[in-house]
Amino acid sequence: MKIKEITELETKDLVEKIENAEEALTKLKLNNQISPLENPSQIKAARRDIARMKTVLRQRELNK
Repeated sequence: MKIKEITELETKDLVEKIENAEEALTKLKLNNQISPLENPSQIKAARRDIARMKTVLRQRELNK
């Protein structure tokens, strides 16, 4: 997910996306432990997407 897409989301939608992405990351990690993923870089990409979303959310909090 790109920064432009993230900044266009409303705050409540962003919070929901963060929660969903964290759940998906947990599932990816669990599946990777059980049997290796075909593309383990998915975990890295998911972590970075969550970080981007949290960064935008924090910027909004500080600007209020």
